[in-house]
Formats: sequence, C-alpha cells, structure tokens
Amino acid sequence: MKVNTLSDLKKVKKEIERQAQRAAALAAEQAAQAQRQIEQAQRLAAQRNLFQVAVGKVAPLPHAGRADLTPQRPAPVPIQHQRDEAAAYQEAISDTVDISSLLDTDDQLSFRRPGVGTDVTQKLRRGKWSIQAQVDLHGMRSDEARSALTEFIKDAHKRGIRCVRVIHGKGLGSPGRTPVLKDKVHRWLVQKAEVVAFVQAPPAQGGAGALVVLLQPVRKAVGAA
Repeated sequence: MKVNTLSDLKKVKKEIERQAQRAAALAAEQAAQAQRQIEQAQRLAAQRNLFQVAVGKVAPLPHAGRADLTPQRPAPVPIQHQRDEAAAYQEAISDTVDISSLLDTDDQLSFRRPGVGTDVTQKLRRGKWSIQAQVDLHGMRSDEARSALTEFIKDAHKRGIRCVRVIHGKGLGSPGRTPVLKDKVHRWLVQKAEVVAFVQAPPAQGGAGALVVLLQPVRKAVGAA
C-alpha cells in the first residue's frame, strides 16, 4: 500500500511540474507578443514624428485662393426683345409702297438703286455673279413669304453672300391668275437696304417666276485685317 501511494505522489508531482512549465511558456509567449506590440507602436510613433518634423508647421489655405467651381448660370435670352425687333423689321416692309418708278419694265424686269449703273443689271443677267443661295417662296401665304424672305436676305447678307435667287412663282395658281406674291416680292426687295439690284431670272433659272438678286458687300470694321 505504501509503495503504491509513493508512486502516485511522484506522478502527481511530475504532472504539476509539466503544467507549471506550460504555464511559464505561455506567459513568456504573451510577454514577448506584448513587447513586440509595444515596439511596433513605438516605430509608428517615430515615423509620424519624422513626417511632422520634415513637413513642419502647416496652415489651411485662405478662402480667397480657392477655385470657385460653381457653374455659372447662362445669361437670359432676350426672347421678347428679339420678337419685338423681328416684328418691327417686318412691319417696316410695306405691301403697298409704289415702286413703279423704280423698276425697269422692259422685256425683262429689273431694279437698281439710285447711283447704281445699268452695267450692274446687265452683268446680273449675264451671270457675272454666280448664285450662292436661294429661297423658294412659291405656295406660301403672304405673311409667311415676307417673314421667310426677310430672314433669308438678312442671313445671306450677314454671311457675306453677294448673289441669291428668290423664287416667287408665276402666280398662275392665284385667283384670277394674278401674280400677287410676285408683285409683293418686288416691293419687299426694293425696301431692303441690303439689296443693290435684281433682275428677272433667265429661263433656265426660273424665268418670270424668279429673281436674281445682288446684295450689298459686308462692310469690314475699321482696322480689321
């Protein structure tokens, strides 16, 4: 009995020693891990300190030096003013002005402004200026035709175009076969300052149903190249 008890005590002692060794090893590992964490934290702190020393003191940029990236609102378009201007421009063109004294109504109708020589209309008939643009008013109502012609002449002159063709038709479809639109186009063109002269188109270009119109050259601004 005594021998067995002594043997058991030795086994217990050895187990206690093994547990103590394992506990000591675990504690040593935990201590080492804690030390590594401390050292890593110290290295990071040192790196931050080095960056701050290298950069030095900083201050935020003043507000005035910042770019304003707020998009600007587009300027308002004066639509009503443009409409009023267009209306006034059209109303200035009369349908009833007497132009009989201004037209040369020989076998081929023509018009030239005072001071413009007959050679201009002769050159128009011979095709001295090639036609660069045209507008077809045939079949339009009077107010539509006047508006279309007004815009066409204004735009062509602005673009520097010198010679255009205006197609008004021969009026064969009008009541009484009277060329109402044709006569009005003559009146409208005579009243436009952009128009220098016009002649009845040759047969190949519309004959009595069209006009070849010469426009004023665009005036260059003083000092322009």
